[in-house]
Amino acid sequence: MNISDRHLTMLCDFYELTMARGYFHSEIKDQIAYFDVFFRKVPDGGGYAIAAGLEQIIEYIKSIKFEKDDIEYLRSKKIFDEDFLGYLEAFRFTGDIWAVPEGTVIFPNEPILTVRAPAMQAQFIETFILLIFNHQCLVATKASRIVRAAQGRPVSEFGSRRAHGPDAALYGARAAYIGGCSSTACVLSDIMFGVPAGGTMAHSWVQMFDTEYDAFKAYCQLYPKNPTLLVDTYNVLQSGIPNAIKVFKEVLTEEEQQNCAVRLDSGDITYLTKKIRKMLDNAGLQRCRITVSNSLDEYIIRDILTQGACVDAFGVGERMITSKSEPVFGCVYKLSAVESSDGKIIPKIKISENIIKITNPDFKKLYRFYSKDTGKAEADLLTVYDEVIDPSEPYELFDPAHVWKRKVMENYELREMLVPIFQNGECVYTSPTVSEIRENCKRELASMWDEVLRFENPHNYYVDLSQRLWDEKHNLLKKRNK
Repeated sequence: MNISDRHLTMLCDFYELTMARGYFHSEIKDQIAYFDVFFRKVPDGGGYAIAAGLEQIIEYIKSIKFEKDDIEYLRSKKIFDEDFLGYLEAFRFTGDIWAVPEGTVIFPNEPILTVRAPAMQAQFIETFILLIFNHQCLVATKASRIVRAAQGRPVSEFGSRRAHGPDAALYGARAAYIGGCSSTACVLSDIMFGVPAGGTMAHSWVQMFDTEYDAFKAYCQLYPKNPTLLVDTYNVLQSGIPNAIKVFKEVLTEEEQQNCAVRLDSGDITYLTKKIRKMLDNAGLQRCRITVSNSLDEYIIRDILTQGACVDAFGVGERMITSKSEPVFGCVYKLSAVESSDGKIIPKIKISENIIKITNPDFKKLYRFYSKDTGKAEADLLTVYDEVIDPSEPYELFDPAHVWKRKVMENYELREMLVPIFQNGECVYTSPTVSEIRENCKRELASMWDEVLRFENPHNYYVDLSQRLWDEKHNLLKKRNK
């Protein structure tokens, strides 16, 4: 069931409705507002994040409609008048939305989605946009880190049983695939999104039979083309691997023996996989693969590979599907501008005692600079919406957090990151398949310097403000502090 197949209009914070009624009975009723979606900090102290979830946001916005039951519920609260309820009965989104495509590498404080719409409409969709981005960007980013730690070895997403509910399992598998996982254990995610689903056996399969040998033999007879045997139900080295070898030799043809595998789900992975590899090789099963699972993350995977673990593939569950090390992504939805009745855009800013919470004002464009010499992304630039950058001219950047650090861009290509999604309430964007998004994510990561992709102490990627936007921001700060 897609999001558009469910009635989720009322999946919002209650204050979206109280504010909407306030706007409805004020001069703000029809005023156009601009909101930016952005995040302030990369999870796990990393240097980058991955955008995911746009397709579900599109489905939701296209399906917004207040049903009779919704209106009756609001009427029962006794704070919403009939004029406002009548407005909601005919509610639909009529605004514009721009967003970065899914799979894009994103950085803090830059808009990954911008809404331009009447204030009531723009405010109402806040909750759903944030809950989708905050979940899928988080899991896609964690998956990307884990896949990179695996150094080219396939990683399967195993997290459904540890996810925070059905949607977290389903859309978490989608996000993990975008982030680079090769497959999932979640069948419904395969049905809905085409994320390849696979699986073999649990320990209970082995326990159901009188002997481990019988369990392995029955399984290989059923699935001789690509069997994977779980070898740690009893004793890995004394029974699991010897029984697996025996069954592979007895049941499988020589050709089938070249495409078999064993899975380890407990114990000292480095020590055991080295022993397993030697036993398999001595038995003539040099191409038998070793898959490991059991509460893995990017740090454990990195460490065991550094220690020489003999692993061909990984299954990762709870620490990816919940992003256990840092389970909050932190996307926010902030007003950046309003339009006057004559169409003039008036920038807005939010000021805070916490510098990180001060927003960037105005309706903005987001550009990415690529070096023509290396093809690598060098910096991102936020500009006011009507600024024009000439790629034939050098452009001087500075790091807003360290204004003395200057960087002059020459011989570069420029890419506008935010693409139109809705225009006048109509969707103008065709969502790619999840496999296409995954390929886009691969290309995006390939365009980043290795220093940006480090797990710890990554290079600080430039996200600059144009001089005009910088001046505008500081003028607003001075004005609001008077």
